[in-house]
Amino acid sequence: MADRLTIGLVLPDILGTYGDDGNALVLRQRARMRGIDAEILQIRLGEPVPDDLSVYCLGGGEDSAQTLAAEHLIADGGLTRAAWAGRPILGVCAGLQILGESFRAGRKVIDGLGLIDATTVGLQQRAIGEVAATPTKAGITAELTEPLTGFENHLGATLLGSRAEPLGRVTRGTGNCDVAAAADDVADGTRQRFAEGAVQGSVIATYMHGPVLARNPQLADLLLARALGRALADLEPLEIAVVDRLRLERLK
Repeated sequence: MADRLTIGLVLPDILGTYGDDGNALVLRQRARMRGIDAEILQIRLGEPVPDDLSVYCLGGGEDSAQTLAAEHLIADGGLTRAAWAGRPILGVCAGLQILGESFRAGRKVIDGLGLIDATTVGLQQRAIGEVAATPTKAGITAELTEPLTGFENHLGATLLGSRAEPLGRVTRGTGNCDVAAAADDVADGTRQRFAEGAVQGSVIATYMHGPVLARNPQLADLLLARALGRALADLEPLEIAVVDRLRLERLK
Protein backbone atom coordinates (compact mmCIF):
# COMPACT_ATOMS: atom_id res chain seq x y z
CA MET A 1 0.00 0.00 0.00
CA ALA A 2 1.56 3.28 -1.08
CA ASP A 3 2.15 5.97 1.54
CA ARG A 4 3.61 8.55 -0.83
CA LEU A 5 2.08 9.91 -4.03
CA THR A 6 3.69 11.39 -7.11
CA ILE A 7 1.09 13.12 -9.26
CA GLY A 8 2.06 13.43 -12.91
CA LEU A 9 0.84 16.69 -14.46
CA VAL A 10 1.21 15.87 -18.14
CA LEU A 11 2.13 18.69 -20.56
CA PRO A 12 0.82 21.63 -18.52
CA ASP A 13 2.72 23.96 -20.86
CA ILE A 14 0.39 23.11 -23.77
CA LEU A 15 -2.63 21.42 -22.13
CA GLY A 16 -3.53 24.10 -19.60
CA THR A 17 -6.04 26.29 -21.45
CA TYR A 18 -8.84 25.99 -18.90
CA GLY A 19 -6.89 25.79 -15.65
CA ASP A 20 -7.07 22.01 -15.56
CA ASP A 21 -3.67 21.89 -13.85
CA GLY A 22 -5.80 22.64 -10.79
CA ASN A 23 -6.78 18.96 -10.77
CA ALA A 24 -3.26 18.00 -9.73
CA LEU A 25 -3.32 20.67 -7.02
CA VAL A 26 -6.60 19.30 -5.66
CA LEU A 27 -5.20 15.77 -5.52
CA ARG A 28 -2.08 16.96 -3.72
CA GLN A 29 -4.02 19.03 -1.19
CA ARG A 30 -6.60 16.35 -0.41
CA ALA A 31 -3.79 13.84 0.10
CA ARG A 32 -1.81 16.19 2.37
CA MET A 33 -4.90 16.98 4.43
CA ARG A 34 -4.94 13.27 5.27
CA GLY A 35 -1.27 13.23 6.21
CA ILE A 36 -0.18 11.57 2.96
CA ASP A 37 3.06 12.81 1.40
CA ALA A 38 2.19 13.99 -2.11
CA GLU A 39 4.11 15.90 -4.76
CA ILE A 40 3.39 17.07 -8.32
CA LEU A 41 5.79 16.23 -11.13
CA GLN A 42 5.30 18.51 -14.13
CA ILE A 43 6.11 16.76 -17.42
CA ARG A 44 6.60 19.28 -20.22
CA LEU A 45 6.65 18.92 -23.99
CA GLY A 46 9.78 17.05 -25.05
CA GLU A 47 10.31 15.43 -21.65
CA PRO A 48 9.80 11.69 -21.11
CA VAL A 49 6.71 10.57 -19.22
CA PRO A 50 7.67 8.25 -16.35
CA ASP A 51 5.53 5.13 -16.38
CA ASP A 52 5.66 4.52 -12.62
CA LEU A 53 3.92 7.57 -11.13
CA SER A 54 0.96 7.24 -8.77
CA VAL A 55 -1.63 9.07 -10.89
CA TYR A 56 -1.65 11.21 -14.04
CA CYS A 57 -3.64 14.32 -15.08
CA LEU A 58 -4.09 15.74 -18.59
CA GLY A 59 -5.96 18.95 -19.31
CA GLY A 60 -7.51 20.86 -22.20
CA GLY A 61 -5.94 22.67 -25.12
CA GLU A 62 -6.48 24.08 -28.60
CA ASP A 63 -6.09 22.05 -31.83
CA SER A 64 -2.42 22.77 -32.42
CA ALA A 65 -1.44 22.04 -28.83
CA GLN A 66 -3.60 18.93 -28.80
CA THR A 67 -1.88 17.61 -31.93
CA LEU A 68 1.58 18.26 -30.46
CA ALA A 69 0.56 16.51 -27.24
CA ALA A 70 -0.73 13.42 -29.03
CA GLU A 71 2.38 13.12 -31.19
CA HIS A 72 4.67 13.45 -28.17
CA LEU A 73 2.76 10.99 -25.99
CA ILE A 74 2.52 8.37 -28.74
CA ALA A 75 6.23 8.61 -29.53
CA ASP A 76 7.22 8.56 -25.85
CA GLY A 77 5.03 5.64 -24.79
CA GLY A 78 5.31 6.29 -21.05
CA LEU A 79 1.66 7.14 -20.46
CA THR A 80 0.56 4.08 -22.43
CA ARG A 81 2.79 1.84 -20.32
CA ALA A 82 1.36 3.44 -17.18
CA ALA A 83 -2.17 2.63 -18.35
CA TRP A 84 -1.17 -0.95 -19.12
CA ALA A 85 0.17 -1.18 -15.56
CA GLY A 86 -3.20 -0.02 -14.21
CA ARG A 87 -2.10 3.39 -12.95
CA PRO A 88 -5.03 5.85 -12.75
CA ILE A 89 -5.20 8.52 -15.46
CA LEU A 90 -7.55 11.51 -15.64
CA GLY A 91 -8.09 13.19 -19.02
CA VAL A 92 -10.14 16.38 -19.43
CA CYS A 93 -11.56 17.69 -22.74
CA ALA A 94 -8.61 17.63 -25.16
CA GLY A 95 -7.09 15.10 -22.76
CA LEU A 96 -10.13 12.88 -23.28
CA GLN A 97 -9.80 13.14 -27.04
CA ILE A 98 -6.05 12.44 -27.02
CA LEU A 99 -6.61 9.27 -24.99
CA GLY A 100 -9.06 7.98 -27.61
CA GLU A 101 -8.41 6.33 -30.95
CA SER A 102 -8.54 9.52 -33.03
CA PHE A 103 -9.77 13.12 -33.00
CA ARG A 104 -10.29 16.01 -35.41
CA ALA A 105 -7.92 18.97 -35.40
CA GLY A 106 -8.94 21.44 -38.06
CA ARG A 107 -9.71 19.30 -41.10
CA LYS A 108 -7.27 16.55 -40.17
CA VAL A 109 -7.86 13.28 -38.35
CA ILE A 110 -5.15 12.81 -35.73
CA ASP A 111 -4.25 9.50 -34.09
CA GLY A 112 -4.74 9.29 -30.33
CA LEU A 113 -3.16 6.93 -27.82
CA GLY A 114 -5.95 4.35 -28.10
CA LEU A 115 -6.36 4.00 -24.33
CA ILE A 116 -10.09 4.69 -24.70
CA ASP A 117 -12.26 3.04 -27.35
CA ALA A 118 -13.55 6.36 -28.66
CA THR A 119 -13.32 8.61 -31.71
CA THR A 120 -13.95 12.34 -31.78
CA VAL A 121 -15.54 14.02 -34.79
CA GLY A 122 -17.09 17.47 -35.06
CA LEU A 123 -20.14 19.26 -33.69
CA GLN A 124 -21.88 21.87 -35.83
CA GLN A 125 -22.39 24.06 -32.75
CA ARG A 126 -20.06 24.47 -29.79
CA ALA A 127 -21.18 22.83 -26.54
CA ILE A 128 -20.64 25.44 -23.86
CA GLY A 129 -22.09 25.95 -20.39
CA GLU A 130 -22.81 24.10 -17.19
CA VAL A 131 -23.07 20.32 -17.37
CA ALA A 132 -24.21 17.82 -14.76
CA ALA A 133 -24.38 14.04 -14.85
CA THR A 134 -25.27 11.00 -12.78
CA PRO A 135 -22.33 8.58 -12.43
CA THR A 136 -22.76 5.29 -14.28
CA LYS A 137 -20.49 3.48 -11.77
CA ALA A 138 -18.73 1.81 -14.67
CA GLY A 139 -15.48 -0.03 -14.09
CA ILE A 140 -13.18 1.63 -11.57
CA THR A 141 -15.81 4.30 -10.83
CA ALA A 142 -18.14 1.74 -9.21
CA GLU A 143 -17.95 3.51 -5.84
CA LEU A 144 -19.11 6.92 -7.11
CA THR A 145 -22.46 7.96 -5.69
CA GLU A 146 -22.55 11.76 -5.94
CA PRO A 147 -23.69 13.78 -9.01
CA LEU A 148 -20.94 15.13 -11.25
CA THR A 149 -20.77 18.78 -12.23
CA GLY A 150 -18.55 20.96 -14.38
CA PHE A 151 -18.28 23.44 -17.22
CA GLU A 152 -18.01 22.24 -20.82
CA ASN A 153 -16.58 24.12 -23.80
CA HIS A 154 -15.89 21.95 -26.85
CA LEU A 155 -16.57 21.41 -30.54
CA GLY A 156 -15.85 17.69 -30.43
CA ALA A 157 -18.42 14.91 -30.56
CA THR A 158 -16.84 11.92 -28.83
CA LEU A 159 -18.37 8.58 -29.75
CA LEU A 160 -17.72 5.62 -27.46
CA GLY A 161 -16.98 2.15 -28.78
CA SER A 162 -17.99 -1.09 -27.11
CA ARG A 163 -14.95 -1.29 -24.81
CA ALA A 164 -15.55 2.10 -23.18
CA GLU A 165 -18.38 3.14 -20.87
CA PRO A 166 -19.61 6.66 -20.05
CA LEU A 167 -18.44 8.22 -16.81
CA GLY A 168 -21.90 9.71 -16.35
CA ARG A 169 -25.35 10.19 -17.86
CA VAL A 170 -26.11 13.82 -18.63
CA THR A 171 -28.89 15.54 -16.69
CA ARG A 172 -27.92 19.04 -17.83
CA GLY A 173 -25.82 20.25 -20.75
CA THR A 174 -24.43 18.32 -23.72
CA GLY A 175 -21.72 15.92 -22.60
CA ASN A 176 -19.87 13.89 -25.21
CA CYS A 177 -22.18 14.35 -28.14
CA ASP A 178 -25.38 16.20 -28.93
CA VAL A 179 -26.51 13.67 -31.52
CA ALA A 180 -29.04 16.01 -33.08
CA ALA A 181 -26.43 18.74 -33.59
CA ALA A 182 -23.49 16.54 -34.53
CA ALA A 183 -21.81 16.48 -37.91
CA ASP A 184 -23.04 14.20 -40.69
CA ASP A 185 -20.45 11.51 -39.99
CA VAL A 186 -21.94 10.67 -36.58
CA ALA A 187 -23.59 7.27 -36.86
CA ASP A 188 -26.69 6.10 -34.99
CA GLY A 189 -26.60 7.88 -31.65
CA THR A 190 -28.69 5.51 -29.51
CA ARG A 191 -25.74 4.45 -27.34
CA GLN A 192 -24.15 7.90 -27.37
CA ARG A 193 -27.12 9.95 -26.23
CA PHE A 194 -26.67 11.52 -22.77
CA ALA A 195 -23.17 10.06 -22.36
CA GLU A 196 -20.59 12.16 -20.49
CA GLY A 197 -16.93 11.22 -20.40
CA ALA A 198 -15.49 7.74 -20.56
CA VAL A 199 -14.17 4.98 -18.34
CA GLN A 200 -11.92 2.19 -19.58
CA GLY A 201 -9.40 0.24 -17.55
CA SER A 202 -7.61 2.70 -15.27
CA VAL A 203 -8.57 5.72 -17.40
CA ILE A 204 -11.26 8.22 -16.40
CA ALA A 205 -12.02 11.02 -18.87
CA THR A 206 -14.52 13.87 -19.02
CA TYR A 207 -15.41 17.12 -20.76
CA MET A 208 -15.96 18.80 -17.38
CA HIS A 209 -13.73 21.73 -16.46
CA GLY A 210 -13.98 23.67 -13.23
CA PRO A 211 -11.43 22.15 -12.46
CA VAL A 212 -13.43 18.93 -12.35
CA LEU A 213 -11.76 17.61 -9.19
CA ALA A 214 -12.37 20.87 -7.33
CA ARG A 215 -16.06 20.63 -8.18
CA ASN A 216 -16.30 16.87 -7.55
CA PRO A 217 -14.36 15.93 -4.41
CA GLN A 218 -15.64 12.35 -4.42
CA LEU A 219 -14.13 11.85 -7.87
CA ALA A 220 -10.85 13.33 -6.60
CA ASP A 221 -10.87 10.94 -3.66
CA LEU A 222 -11.62 8.01 -5.95
CA LEU A 223 -8.48 8.79 -7.95
CA LEU A 224 -6.48 9.14 -4.72
CA ALA A 225 -7.80 5.82 -3.46
CA ARG A 226 -6.86 4.08 -6.71
CA ALA A 227 -3.42 5.67 -6.60
CA LEU A 228 -2.96 4.39 -3.04
CA GLY A 229 -4.29 0.92 -3.85
CA ARG A 230 -7.23 1.39 -1.51
CA ALA A 231 -11.02 1.43 -1.68
CA LEU A 232 -12.71 4.82 -1.65
CA ALA A 233 -14.39 3.93 1.64
CA ASP A 234 -10.97 3.47 3.26
CA LEU A 235 -10.04 7.14 2.88
CA GLU A 236 -10.59 9.41 5.87
CA PRO A 237 -13.53 11.73 5.06
CA LEU A 238 -12.79 15.43 4.60
CA GLU A 239 -15.46 17.94 5.55
CA ILE A 240 -14.94 21.25 3.73
CA ALA A 241 -18.05 23.38 4.13
CA VAL A 242 -17.27 25.87 1.36
CA VAL A 243 -16.93 23.05 -1.19
CA ASP A 244 -20.28 21.62 -0.14
CA ARG A 245 -21.96 25.02 -0.52
CA LEU A 246 -20.47 25.59 -3.95
CA ARG A 247 -21.57 22.16 -5.12
CA LEU A 248 -25.13 22.85 -4.00
CA GLU A 249 -25.13 26.07 -6.00
CA ARG A 250 -23.87 24.33 -9.15
CA LEU A 251 -26.27 21.40 -8.87
CA LYS A 252 -29.42 23.52 -8.48
